[in-house]
Amino acid sequence: MLEKLRIVFTIPELRKKILLTLMLLAIYRVGYQITIPMVDQARLQATSGAGGGIQDFITRVSVFSASNLSQATIFGLGIMPYISASIIFQLLGSVWKPIEELKKEGEAGRKKINEYTRYVTVILCLIQSWAYVKFYLMAFDGGLLVHPDFKSLATNQLHFGWQLTAIMMMTCGTVFLMWLGEQIDEFGIGNGISLLIMAGILAQMPGALIEMFQTQVKIALTGIFSGEIGVEALALLAACFVGVVVGVVFITLGQRRIPTQSAKHVRGRRVYGGSRQYLPLRINQAGVMPIIFASSLLMVPGFLFSALSGISWATNIATPLTQVFTSQSGFIYNLFYVLMIYFFCYFWTAITFNPKEMSENLKDYGTFIPGHRPGKRTADYLERVMVRITYVGAGFLAFIAIVPTIISSLLGVSYQVSSFYGGTGLLIAVSVAFDLVQKIDSHLVMRNYTGLLEGP
Repeated sequence: MLEKLRIVFTIPELRKKILLTLMLLAIYRVGYQITIPMVDQARLQATSGAGGGIQDFITRVSVFSASNLSQATIFGLGIMPYISASIIFQLLGSVWKPIEELKKEGEAGRKKINEYTRYVTVILCLIQSWAYVKFYLMAFDGGLLVHPDFKSLATNQLHFGWQLTAIMMMTCGTVFLMWLGEQIDEFGIGNGISLLIMAGILAQMPGALIEMFQTQVKIALTGIFSGEIGVEALALLAACFVGVVVGVVFITLGQRRIPTQSAKHVRGRRVYGGSRQYLPLRINQAGVMPIIFASSLLMVPGFLFSALSGISWATNIATPLTQVFTSQSGFIYNLFYVLMIYFFCYFWTAITFNPKEMSENLKDYGTFIPGHRPGKRTADYLERVMVRITYVGAGFLAFIAIVPTIISSLLGVSYQVSSFYGGTGLLIAVSVAFDLVQKIDSHLVMRNYTGLLEGP
């Protein structure tokens, strides 16, 4: 492996791409720490450790958006507005004819969709940054998160000019991150947006581990389920982490290979085609999107019931329901979590996987699935297969999603540490790591070297 890494850095073009990518990621990490001047950072740090619906929501969003909302930095929104805009246009591409036609135009249509995505990103940035300033910085804890020097003496609220400044700073920060991602795509190695997300996820791991060792770990034999983290619990945590990563890798790369046969063509005295190939269908076709959708939507009932609990006639009903949808370790919460993951797995797969279009493509290239006639029967067969493997993929995602809750409940580990054992963060990190390795392998194979994961 060391020899392969040496070869990677001896190729001038590949070395330049890797170093440029690392430099741009370093710029992102520097901007990640630059705070907005009108926020009282000492009070914000003191309140960020407190639990509650809004704090839990900010913590979850920060995992998959490379954001830093808990510290109110210029990159506070991360790239969540860009991700949201991309999802919007992906959904529109399945239901709105003009976007669907643009997708079929190839490279020109893709560039046009990317342009529209950038415009929508800016609009979402303005809306989300305004909501963050208005309903969090100015409202949370009685508006005490705003530094007194930037408040109006008459209203004790942030000046309008400073509100606009904060909104523009956070918007420009997200636009700059979007530009960084595009520069990595064009001049660096790997997918820029995904690498920014992975960098934000991995950067949280050292701090979480240090905090755990300082506050919870005891170097002694305390028992596994004693509520204290001793030597046995640390060994079990290490084994669980390796096992979960292996499972994530297995399912991420898992495929259902459908055999296909190409038709033979006789031209003169030669016979072309007739080869036997495979059509790979991913077991986890939906990727990480079901977990993102499910975890985000499950925050909504908690907010609604929390607001209703303040009304006299609804207190008796809303207060227990608030506890149900804010307690992540509860049975009912996790049951709804699993059901929503299954729903969004089938929903997202139905949008991204089109068996009819795939059947037509096979027919156009003169390829067929043995035992199934081209056209509708092939499409029906592909749909049946995808429904079955999606059930397995959804079960895997549901298990990965609740693993952090199980580890946190049984071993007494903080949720910040247990979140690295599953959920969105681990899936994104593994997927991006494999994508990066494949990009590096493509450069190595092009120069007649073996890939990083191949044998000598």
